[in-house]
Amino acid sequence: MLNNFGIKVPDSIKPKIKDVAPVMVHAELPAFAKPGQTIDVTVSAIGEAKSLRGGTLLQTVLKGIDGQVYALAQGSLVVSGLGVEGADGSKVVVNTPTVGRIANGATVEREVQSSFNMGDTITFNLKRADFTTAKNIVSAINDLYGDETAEALDAVSVKVSAPRDPSERVQFLSEIENIEIEQGDEAAKIVVNSRTGTIVIGKLVKLRPVAITHGGLTVTIKENPYVSQPAPFSEGQTEVVQNSTINVSEAKGKMFKLDTGVTLDELVQAINDVGMAPGDLMSVLEALQQAGAIEGELQII
Repeated sequence: MLNNFGIKVPDSIKPKIKDVAPVMVHAELPAFAKPGQTIDVTVSAIGEAKSLRGGTLLQTVLKGIDGQVYALAQGSLVVSGLGVEGADGSKVVVNTPTVGRIANGATVEREVQSSFNMGDTITFNLKRADFTTAKNIVSAINDLYGDETAEALDAVSVKVSAPRDPSERVQFLSEIENIEIEQGDEAAKIVVNSRTGTIVIGKLVKLRPVAITHGGLTVTIKENPYVSQPAPFSEGQTEVVQNSTINVSEAKGKMFKLDTGVTLDELVQAINDVGMAPGDLMSVLEALQQAGAIEGELQII
């Protein structure tokens, strides 16, 4: 690296490197980015560095998957993480101190070729596949510009006839992107994060008639160690004797009934009335799914 920057170091000298870290640099090149424009970069340590706070990224080339250089990055890092360590080995780490960002830290050197000005049509791809949304887009465009201007290829792609002249094409797309479209309803879905206990229930989720009961079992273990003192002149030894007390209690389960087409508000109210913990609610939702009582998809991540 020093040789690349024109610094000659004799072979007999071994520099002591304490504050240098190997890093990976990546960035997202937006559409229509032109040479000379700047983009943000993210820097991540890949070695044994404990923190990048106060660090400076030396000139780094950013290559695409094709091996071509598309940007050059360098600059001072902004690190939100913090890590401190005491002499006794205790340490506190806030966020991730080995990852930082450089705002406008890379200069675009190569333009990505775009098909924007090629051909007689432009294809729009929906972020979320939905036949209803695709149909509504086609109807809205054809109502404004005439029949056969747009056609849906599938649930994702809509092909639109566009002018060949670049200036007219920009004006045409400016008008299209301001058309108000009614999106199709999201799929009825319940998402359960088994790691954090987070449960998100979509507004379209409904239940078929079902009765639910759920009880909780609580086990309490209490340790009461005591000291066993030998009798005088018995030549015995004083010992600590463990004494454990185990209590098992089972809460009375409450049964509640849900009718056909229960809304999200009614479902949440019923859950709150019973007072279920997130772990208990996960078990109930899984049981409802197995019983076929949920009109929607239960997704556990």
